Amino acid sequence: MSKRTDENAKIIDKTKLYTLEEAVKILKQTKKSKFDETVEIAIRLGIDPKQTDQTVRGAVSLPHGIGKSKRVVVVAKGEKIKEAEDSGADFFGSEDIMEKISKGWLDFDAIVATPDAMKDLAKLGKILGPRGLMPNPKTGTVTFDIAKTVKEIKAGRAEFKNDPQGIVHTIVGRISFDDNKLTENAKTVISTIVSLKPASSKGQYIKTIVISSTMGPGIKINTSIATA
Repeated sequence: MSKRTDENAKIIDKTKLYTLEEAVKILKQTKKSKFDETVEIAIRLGIDPKQTDQTVRGAVSLPHGIGKSKRVVVVAKGEKIKEAEDSGADFFGSEDIMEKISKGWLDFDAIVATPDAMKDLAKLGKILGPRGLMPNPKTGTVTFDIAKTVKEIKAGRAEFKNDPQGIVHTIVGRISFDDNKLTENAKTVISTIVSLKPASSKGQYIKTIVISSTMGPGIKINTSIATA
């Protein structure tokens, strides 16, 4: 057992389910690194990931952001390119942007596309898909409302999709955030995912919730309290 693991074991009771407020305080106590760690939440869902109608995917605007401004690309046509420029998008264009991506350019964090541009952008699915960058209507990144979407993403919008094990992982902030901000961000994510429960999913929907920081331990959350 490493020194850090030994120290954490004295702080965290592995048999206990904590409230979000308690877990955030513990994360602060276990921080040893010098950089501003990312805080993430992992929610295991009672879904069948193999069934397409039980996929849980979406996006949520966190009330206190994510602590980092995302670099946003807009792929559009006509007047929407000018709207992208005015909205503060980092990169914008049409065929020129898609050509750069096809050659390996991926110096960005999110892509927003207008519906009329998706037919051409879909050809880059093998490049964008594996990296989770392909725009999708379910996350609001395929839209004609460019200005609103770009501003939301840059302000702190988190996207999520369950993995093959039925677990949703997403960021809720930085370890430097004060306790209330981290807690409120986490609660916003949880309530959003609860609202997206597939109609075909039966039984217990929220199985487990774990919150952790980049270098810190995972802390189990009391799901009954967190979803109340």
